[in-house]
Amino acid sequence: MSKTRVAVDVGGTFTDICIMDEGTGEIRIEKTASTPSDPMQAIMTGIEQGRIDLSDVSMFSHGTTVATNALITRNLPRTAMVCTEGFRDVVEIRRANKEDLWDTYKDVAKPYIPRRDRLTVRERVDAEGRVLESLNEDDARRVARILARRGVASIAVCFMNSYVNPENERRMRDILKEEMPDMPVSISAEIMPEIFEHERFSTTMANAVVSPVVVDYVSRLSDKLAEGGYERELLLLHTGGGVMTPHAVRDFAARLAGSGIAAGAIASRFIGNLCGFPNTIGFDMGGTSTDVSVSYEGKPRITKDWYIEYGFPIRFPSIEVLTIGAGGGSLAWKDEGGSLRNGPQSAGADPGPACYKNGNEVATNTDANVVLGRLGTSLAGGKITLDPELAEAAVRRTVAEPFGMELHEAAEAIVRVANANMANAVRLLSITRGYDPRDFALCAFGGAGALHGAAIARELSIPTVIVPPNPGVTSALGCLLVDIQHDFSDSFMQPAATTDPADLEAAFRRIEDDARTQLEKEGVSPADMVFQRSSEMMYHGQWRSLEVSAPPEITSISELTDAFHAAHEREYNFARRDAPVSLFRVAVKATGVVPKAELPKSDVKTHSPEPASTRAVWFDGTRHDAGIHVRDTLTAGAEITGPAVVEQVDSTIVVPPGMRAEVDAYMNIRIHTKG
Repeated sequence: MSKTRVAVDVGGTFTDICIMDEGTGEIRIEKTASTPSDPMQAIMTGIEQGRIDLSDVSMFSHGTTVATNALITRNLPRTAMVCTEGFRDVVEIRRANKEDLWDTYKDVAKPYIPRRDRLTVRERVDAEGRVLESLNEDDARRVARILARRGVASIAVCFMNSYVNPENERRMRDILKEEMPDMPVSISAEIMPEIFEHERFSTTMANAVVSPVVVDYVSRLSDKLAEGGYERELLLLHTGGGVMTPHAVRDFAARLAGSGIAAGAIASRFIGNLCGFPNTIGFDMGGTSTDVSVSYEGKPRITKDWYIEYGFPIRFPSIEVLTIGAGGGSLAWKDEGGSLRNGPQSAGADPGPACYKNGNEVATNTDANVVLGRLGTSLAGGKITLDPELAEAAVRRTVAEPFGMELHEAAEAIVRVANANMANAVRLLSITRGYDPRDFALCAFGGAGALHGAAIARELSIPTVIVPPNPGVTSALGCLLVDIQHDFSDSFMQPAATTDPADLEAAFRRIEDDARTQLEKEGVSPADMVFQRSSEMMYHGQWRSLEVSAPPEITSISELTDAFHAAHEREYNFARRDAPVSLFRVAVKATGVVPKAELPKSDVKTHSPEPASTRAVWFDGTRHDAGIHVRDTLTAGAEITGPAVVEQVDSTIVVPPGMRAEVDAYMNIRIHTKG
């Protein structure tokens, strides 16, 4: 009996639903307007529009913006923090730095928990983990009674040096639970057991403030799906590139902050591997922004240096995604120095580009592409019609007249500036990290990714661009391709030269035991559990560490130090192989493997299809009669020579002159930038 898999990606404008038939691998898509006040409404509307029988659904995966939006808007429930006496202002002092060092007037945002709700108790643990002062239980119960009267919805407990000995934090949690049995309590020793108190306190604070919001949303959605007949666990995408169940969300709610952007990175990695490219750059360009990610040797690049608001890091491991203000609605403008700029200001969905006929008169990237003929006069299968005269008027008014340019010259200038901004974003995540873009394929998706992908690839000498079958909903597809995954870690600060391999092995085994327990709670069978070890290391005296993979069994420390030297050389272009190395942290990525449905594969028969029509398209100041193809009519093996345009419901693909495109067995379009 056929089963269905459903993935939902909630965006600012649209909620995308990807529906896969397990038996055939066939994918169909559904788009519905998002409902920011309650994202669940759009999801249920999309389920109804897509005629999805929830009793036939074997997996429901969801990338959500609930946690992200709560932190951005600060629409948060009242939350408290309990700290060691004398340390209530750690999250206020931060690192005493600013996002823009030279802007005297721009202050860093206030902490998510105001000072009046950050209370203290007497307790102290030293840096070696010795309890110098046990938790003063009179203080603890006094604080608990105060917070009960204030009606807080969640509490964070952050004590000094608790990462090395959590005894006092755990006792504080017990007392809070005795006084307020249903109160969610996040303790820093379990949320982020690492040195550096600000990062640990900040992550725990973020987890506590979003916990009531996220848990409420997840519970309501789970109940609604169950009412409709869904019998499995709801799976929620987290920033680390895996999914978690509602059971895990109760403890690690902040892992869902940034959930949505991770889906695109996962999908681009999967598509690259499917096409035989283990090195892939994800290029997700939408209406207001572009997300760039990197996968190297089949693995996404992971970072812990990320945040929703500057100054308040969330140190859960996250797929590294760089977001810039460049999209179809990005506005062209002239700066005070007389230069043409593009974004980050955007016309957004309302009023949108000038050609949308909603009153905007400033040229956008979409308007420029309409003037150049790269975009036709309709989008979304005819649901949106574009007015080329309004696009031309906007380009003339915004760029052509102020800069003394001809119309098409001005439109190309807008697109070139936008492409330069996006190419620089790719450079930041590739060249500055020690990766050569020429060794990668560019996976272009999102509503506008395929429109600009070939030009970006040419700028960076990337040989191949991959455009998936449904670029506009590729992020939703990413939600179908993930496993249950959790990241566990612990501090292990010792010189590598004096570390006993048996001690390191014991540390890894302790973490793996905790990871195994968590997966068992989520119903994962032992046969489906996979554990990947890693260790963070640094040269003695450094405070920034690098993560390297660790073997399944530690028998020698030299293997780890060799891997660290190699990673340091790739990241920073040098290695000090004669310098002492220190271990900083040990970690385990625990995965519960979820069976994946196979995507359909077609027989490839090489042929050159005739275009459905032709139209004038401009490249490098020259007018071309480009063939216009309809993607739904292209079959595996179709070869197209540029200049050409391929149109489909959710995207438009541009193949510039001198380039060649082909449809592969998985119905991806591969553009070869060298012809």
